[in-house]
Amino acid sequence: MNWKVVKYIFMSLSVLVVLAYLVFVFVSFETDKDIFCKNLTVNIKGPVQLVNEGEIHQMLNNEGIHPIGTMVNQLQTDRIEHFLKQNPLIKRAVCYHTPTGYTYLEVALREPKMIVATNDNYYVDKERNIMPIPLFSMAYVPIVTGRVTKTMATSELFDFISYIEKDAFWNAQISQIHIADDLKVELIPRIGNTIILLGKLENYDKKLNDVQRLYTQCFNVIGWNRYKSIDVQYENQIVGVKF
Repeated sequence: MNWKVVKYIFMSLSVLVVLAYLVFVFVSFETDKDIFCKNLTVNIKGPVQLVNEGEIHQMLNNEGIHPIGTMVNQLQTDRIEHFLKQNPLIKRAVCYHTPTGYTYLEVALREPKMIVATNDNYYVDKERNIMPIPLFSMAYVPIVTGRVTKTMATSELFDFISYIEKDAFWNAQISQIHIADDLKVELIPRIGNTIILLGKLENYDKKLNDVQRLYTQCFNVIGWNRYKSIDVQYENQIVGVKF
């Protein structure tokens, strides 16, 4: 066999394959000019549906950047992503499309950690961001009332709620946290009417351990509703006030 002939045939075939690919790309590019976006699929991820699919479509329509009806080669997916990420409820947005005109949008929502219910109601998410509370959605997270500043909500109060979340007993027990005018903390349980007066947000791990022992060793025997309040704000002292 003449190897020069074989080499020539191989090189010729390689050139033909490259030319065919370039023609395919060129034709595809030209065809894209006449293809319009015909569908937008929205996938929303998050433990709480703070924003629904209908609201996403409405946001894009109001901004004039909804992709349906736009030619594929004119789709501004990066603009859609940037616009949605400006929403304080949205953590991440990824938009992409196929050559045939189908567009996909992946939206990741922020996760609320607490509700602050004061004159200025808002969520604090798990990354310490302040978020508005949407009208038609509610997250089942601890409620904080009273004299709460945004600085406090995103710092020492955030750390305190994180501590409660990691403790199975207290995570199941506490439904509301109230900050009094003197910045002392009151814990309102899910079961019973006994308010726990915790005092300032310091040494709360020891205080809560003392109250837990009281609950498990005493209240389970004599009942949970005998005391109006349990005061543990003073060191090495528990004061119970009866109804």
